[in-house]
Amino acid sequence: MTLAQEQQIRAPGELAQRYARAFCDYLPAKGDNSETMQQVRALRDAIQGDPAFQAWLNDPRLNDDSARRIAEELANALHLDDALLRLIGVVGENGRLPELGEILEAVLLLDAKRRGIVPVEVATATPLTDHQRQQIQNTLTDAGYQHIVMTERQDSSLIGGMTVRVGSVLFDSSIAGRLTRLQNAMKGAA
Repeated sequence: MTLAQEQQIRAPGELAQRYARAFCDYLPAKGDNSETMQQVRALRDAIQGDPAFQAWLNDPRLNDDSARRIAEELANALHLDDALLRLIGVVGENGRLPELGEILEAVLLLDAKRRGIVPVEVATATPLTDHQRQQIQNTLTDAGYQHIVMTERQDSSLIGGMTVRVGSVLFDSSIAGRLTRLQNAMKGAA
């Protein structure tokens, strides 16, 4: 498994899940939080898609004042609502800005779980055909998953096959994954 794959398919850790629970509990229980979740998704995508942004968040020179400035700049640039601004501020004040992307991912997973939606991420070396897409959905439905929301992405480092992440569970049938498992097995036999 490549480093890029590991970053994409790794489930959020306990720390990120704690922040996510606190954030989701802070949101109005009966209100429509879809706009907030769209903003969370947009910010998460911006962090994941920009290595310079990630490096900036990982800068050890960031302090509480810098974190507040970052939160204000993000709020102005992305027109973030108050709840998300507060989350970024708390994360920054606690020195957890390097984990912000993971925390936002945990927020999205928890929101989907609370709404009964099963997020599925499919990574393939080549684009899926409609038939393959339908087969994956049918297989997941037969396995008992309902209300599936599937996202697809291409990753040429997989060589062939696919990885499917259902919530926090990973199914890896990629050639790269098989080669990695074979390599690990050979190391163990030596």
